[in-house]
Amino acid sequence: MQNTVSKISSRIIFAHMTNREFDPSNLSKLDSYEIAFYDDNKKKIFGNLEDKIDFSKELRLKDEHYILIDDSVLGHLGVYFIVIKENLFSKKISELQIQTLMFFLFIYSLISIIGFYLARLFIKPIKEEREKLNNFIRDTTHELNTPISAILMSTENKELSAKQVERVRLSAKRISEMYKDLIYIFLEDKEKKEINIYNLKTLIHEQLEYFEPLASKKRIKIDLDIEDFNYKINRDDFIRIVNNLISNAIKYNKMGGEISIVLKNKNLTIKDTGIGIPEEKIKDIYKRYYRATSEQGGFGIGLNIVNHICKKYNINIEVNSQISKGTSFILSF
Repeated sequence: MQNTVSKISSRIIFAHMTNREFDPSNLSKLDSYEIAFYDDNKKKIFGNLEDKIDFSKELRLKDEHYILIDDSVLGHLGVYFIVIKENLFSKKISELQIQTLMFFLFIYSLISIIGFYLARLFIKPIKEEREKLNNFIRDTTHELNTPISAILMSTENKELSAKQVERVRLSAKRISEMYKDLIYIFLEDKEKKEINIYNLKTLIHEQLEYFEPLASKKRIKIDLDIEDFNYKINRDDFIRIVNNLISNAIKYNKMGGEISIVLKNKNLTIKDTGIGIPEEKIKDIYKRYYRATSEQGGFGIGLNIVNHICKKYNINIEVNSQISKGTSFILSF
């Protein structure tokens, strides 16, 4: 079901990005499924699925039929949700029950003992890693889609306006940052890097030039209170720290919110007025691929990179957060 709906979602996104028409008529030929498309108000646009849909769960079993809700199309061509219902499950179950019963009676004792121990030893960690990988691939696709779409739409005209050029520049910069984060995390930073003394105030100002347009889109005010501070570090490593923390402060902030950046007394504090992090999840935020919220996109590797670099340079990192009030990261050099 997921493979089928992913292919349909990809066709819709491709049709939108290439200004082509999407023909849903051939979907009615899928005898194994019933499919319907919904807008952002969860109103049906078209499709042959007539059931009343409960959007509170992504997957549910109703009258011996599984119904899957997918939101990966992201509003392309006005479609925000694709709902698919399968018509094979009950039939397959009946056939398999008879076959399974005979087989199960024969090997029940042996499988019970072996399966118990193997499940405890292998299934749980394998399942967790698989879920992490699936989430990472899905999030990577979603994250790359936005800047790539912006570049494609901005370059449709031969003569680009200043606004379009700026949009392309910001989108290319975003893709570059994603690439650098992925390279850093997967190559485990094995290459030898040049370490020099830098004025951290200067480096922060340089990076803010990139984030100011992103912040302005959400009408976020950035307050600065930073003093000159020289520190021995690799330039790219410090940029990775600042970029990930400021990016999160913008991404998870509210519309019209504020970000405070303070560099004083060998402490760097980046504070936002965003959604906050639940107290019970704070201990896990530095884990690779872990995301404390699903409200925004992301790879789940940004804070893992920040934590890795801070440990490398013996920088102490502290986080304080309150739900709906904001989060602050304090780095002590």
